[in-house]
Amino acid sequence: MIDGPYYVLVLLGVLGTGLVAGVFCGFSAFVMRGLASLPPAQGVAAMNAINRAALTPAFMLVFAGAAVVCAMIAVVTFVVWPDDGKAELLLGSGLYLFGSFGLTAMANVPRNEALAKLEPGTPEAVSYWPVYVRDWTLWNHVRTVASAAAALVFVLALS
Repeated sequence: MIDGPYYVLVLLGVLGTGLVAGVFCGFSAFVMRGLASLPPAQGVAAMNAINRAALTPAFMLVFAGAAVVCAMIAVVTFVVWPDDGKAELLLGSGLYLFGSFGLTAMANVPRNEALAKLEPGTPEAVSYWPVYVRDWTLWNHVRTVASAAAALVFVLALS
């Protein structure tokens, strides 16, 4: 049974990865659909505004904080090597660190940066917008599932 400070750490992992999964799920379920329904110039402008607004300390604390907690869980698991839950703890950490945090850096952020360089009404922005929505949303689905799965396996480790 996981207990003490280690329990609190895993509980923070559940909370952090679950919150991030919820944010990503909202984007996959309705935000991107709403933005895609706008004329391209408005969609590009709105998404660029969202991307700028997302860099708040509150979101970054949850998003990056969950990565730090997952890294700590992985390290403590390797050091303590508990009898119960070790596979779930390592899997949950890997799912979030690679499937959510790492994927954000490799897939979503580069698309956001490319979109930010485009002037909303230009032909380049109009032609890139549908490609951006399709590809960004696809990778967001993966981030959503990875974050939710991380939270789930952390809960399983606690039970």
